[in-house]
Amino acid sequence: MKLANYISDLLYRYECVIVPEFGGFVTNDKSAIIDKINNTLYPPYKQITFNSHLINNDGLLVNYIASADKIPYESALNFIRFEIGSWKEKVKDQDLFLESIGSFSLINNKLHFEPQKKINYLPSSFGLTNVVTPDIKREVYKKNVEKLEDKAPIIFTPERKKTPNYLKYAAIFVLGLSAIGISGKLYKDHQNNQQIVAAKEQQNLIDQKIENATFVISKPLPTLNLEVTTVNNMNFHVIAGAFRFPENAEKKLNQLKSEGYNSKILGVNKWGLTIVSFDSYESKRNAINSLNSIKRKKDKKAWLLVQKF
Repeated sequence: MKLANYISDLLYRYECVIVPEFGGFVTNDKSAIIDKINNTLYPPYKQITFNSHLINNDGLLVNYIASADKIPYESALNFIRFEIGSWKEKVKDQDLFLESIGSFSLINNKLHFEPQKKINYLPSSFGLTNVVTPDIKREVYKKNVEKLEDKAPIIFTPERKKTPNYLKYAAIFVLGLSAIGISGKLYKDHQNNQQIVAAKEQQNLIDQKIENATFVISKPLPTLNLEVTTVNNMNFHVIAGAFRFPENAEKKLNQLKSEGYNSKILGVNKWGLTIVSFDSYESKRNAINSLNSIKRKKDKKAWLLVQKF
C-alpha cells in the first residue's frame, strides 16, 4: 500500500499527521458554506493544510504502519524514508499528486500544496453531499402575470333569467329538512358534551381524594451517602519519551521531577513501551504552548499525545 493511503486513514481520526523529514498535514474543522453564486450548499468539512516545518517524528505514522502491516518499527520507518526520497525526486521535475490528499508543486524552491476537494475527512459529515438549489424566479413570473393582465380582455356574462317559482319552493323545502337534521345533531352533541363534563367532574373528585390521602411509613429506609469523584480531564500530554525498560522510565521520571516538571508515567502502550510525560493539560492550547516551549529550551524530540484515561 502507498504511503499516501496510510496518511489518508489517519486524517479521519487525527488533527495532525506528521511525515518524518517531509512535513505535517494539519486539519481544521470548517462549518457549512453557502455559495450564492452557484446556489450550492456545502456541508461541514475538514480543511487540510501542509506545514513543512513539522518534520520531527512523533511516532504516529510509523506506529500505524507497523501495526497495520505487522512489521517492525524500524522497517516501517525505512519504508517512509524510501517513499519520501521518491517524492522529493519527483517534485523536482513535475507535480507530485498524493491520492485522496492533494498535490505538491515546487515554486521558487518551496513546496506549494493544493488539497483535494472530493473527500470529506470530517466523520460527522459522513454521507452528506453538496446540495444545489435552483434559482427562484418569483419576480419574473410576477412581471409575466402583469403583462397578461394588461392584455387580457374583460368579458361580461349576460344577465341570468329569473328562476321559476316552483324551484324556489323546492329549495325552501330542502333547507327546512336540512335545518331539522342539523338541530337533531346539535341536540345529540349537547347530550354527549354533558356526559363528558359529568365524567370529568367525577374524575376530579377522585383525584382530589387521592391527593389528600396520607401515607404513613412505619419503618423508613436508611439514608445513603454517595461520594462523587471528579473525572480527570487531563487529556493532552507533552511526552518526554517512551522506554522499553521500566527502570529507564523511572529514572526519566525522577529527573524531570527534580527539574520542576509535573511528570507522570502514563502507562504502557500496545507496543510494550512505558510512556513518560513532562506534564498534562486540560486545554489543548496550553499543551501546544508548553510543547513549543519545551522544544525550544529542553528537548526537540518532545511530542504531544492526546489520550483519555
